[in-house]
Amino acid sequence: MNKIMKGSLSTRLGIPMIYGVDAVHGHNNVYKATIFPHNVGLGATRDPNLVKRIGAATALEVRATGIPYAFAPCTAVCRDPRWGRCYESYSEDYKIVQMMTELIPGLQGDVPSKLKGTPFVAGKTKVAACAKHYVGDGGTVRGINENHTIVSSEDLYSIHMPAYLDSVAKGVSTVMASYSSLNGVKMHANYPMLTGYLKNKLGFRGFIISDWQGIDRITYPPHSNYTYSVQASILAGVDMVMVPYNYTEFIGILTDLVNKKVIPMSRIDDAVTRILRVKFSMGLFENPLADNSLADKLGCQEHRELAREAVRKSLVLLKNGKSAGELLLPLPKKAAKILVAGTHADNLGYQCGGWTIAWQGLSGNNLTAGTTILKAIKETVDPTTKVVFKEHPDSGFIKSNHFSCAIVVVGEPPYAETMGDNTNLTLPDPGPAVIKNVCRSIKCVVIIVSGRPLVIEKYVPKMDALIAAWLPGSEGQGVADVLFGDYGFSGKLARTWLKRVDQLPMNVGDSHYDPLFPFGFGLETKPSHDKRIES
Repeated sequence: MNKIMKGSLSTRLGIPMIYGVDAVHGHNNVYKATIFPHNVGLGATRDPNLVKRIGAATALEVRATGIPYAFAPCTAVCRDPRWGRCYESYSEDYKIVQMMTELIPGLQGDVPSKLKGTPFVAGKTKVAACAKHYVGDGGTVRGINENHTIVSSEDLYSIHMPAYLDSVAKGVSTVMASYSSLNGVKMHANYPMLTGYLKNKLGFRGFIISDWQGIDRITYPPHSNYTYSVQASILAGVDMVMVPYNYTEFIGILTDLVNKKVIPMSRIDDAVTRILRVKFSMGLFENPLADNSLADKLGCQEHRELAREAVRKSLVLLKNGKSAGELLLPLPKKAAKILVAGTHADNLGYQCGGWTIAWQGLSGNNLTAGTTILKAIKETVDPTTKVVFKEHPDSGFIKSNHFSCAIVVVGEPPYAETMGDNTNLTLPDPGPAVIKNVCRSIKCVVIIVSGRPLVIEKYVPKMDALIAAWLPGSEGQGVADVLFGDYGFSGKLARTWLKRVDQLPMNVGDSHYDPLFPFGFGLETKPSHDKRIES
């Protein structure tokens, strides 16, 4: 960071460059940073103050590496869980997404009332934020990433737009345009929405940034008419363009279009003014270089405790006991022998999901520092309790071991963006077989680790208890905290849990609403420190 910054400061005008990073659930690209739950879980907490505190912690960890700008929050309202970015959305309900724009004052600081609506960053422990992806990215047809959002004006302004009103009011510094189209017009080339509505009507004074190679995708195939893409995006209102590779081509074409007066100098001046306004508000001119005194904030214990709290509050208890008189949770810490099974019980990468160290996420426990659910269980139970882990136990193993109870942890492998688009939403193998094998023989609690609701209706009767854990991140201890009764379950679904894919899209309030678990559902338990279970 400092090398790049010193390079920019040595140029003729000495203007500091701005460097942004996808810190979407903590500073998730950096080894040993705190990985918070993804937004789909945070929506279930209904706790905007928690999200604001996560923003403040994330800002410190991003600044610890010298970076002053985070591409967050994603204010998408995911209306179809088939979308590969659904876990980046707080909810299908725009009101919850609006609440969670509190991440912005967490990242940037509270905007003073006299500066409301103006880009604002409160000093060198804060970072510039980015509301994304403007607008309608969560409403694409069949949840296909970067697809067309076909929507009435009423639904656009009542569902997809409200979080942007809150974001601008809270002084968000930047807005990122969406890859998707709105009623046939690519958002990166949509003058009425970028300039007409966001800049002119809402009075947004920060800058609009393109997505990664976003202007290339104005045409199909991408980059097939790059001159047109440059012209259309800049005239539509994009101020800063994310050109990860061939920047000389972009600069050459833009310069040529300005010289030919196809793009007026006034449009360039507007973009430069907006970018400089944000850089001044960030204090980049006064403090361009990294503050090394913040280095110890990366992955610090205080932030890990905050992430653990977020995990506890995000868990949604969907079933507890096969009847009202047979509650299984909380589990006793003192039991003879507990079986832990499933692909996701001892896999930190699966627990964290996409956008963790690598773009698509990783499998395994070596990607970063953290606590798996298995490790958390072992650290929580009584020292006399034997915890046996077998990823895929067969019925012979289960019958011969006389377990008191079982904890089955299954779910989706990591993914991001288009790679996560999924037309069937089935629980991946061997999840169903593990549930069947274990739950037919012993009392079992099933924990689903996933970026969205999955089709599980036929397995639910076999389970004694069911928990939606979403993508909890690096602090698996938060799962054990609630599982064994140190804290109660409190999370409520911020997404409708479907029965079948052919119901989609299906959101709360729809006339055909027939969910497996409705929006807002979530059983509660009280903390309990001494509960025993008969084997």
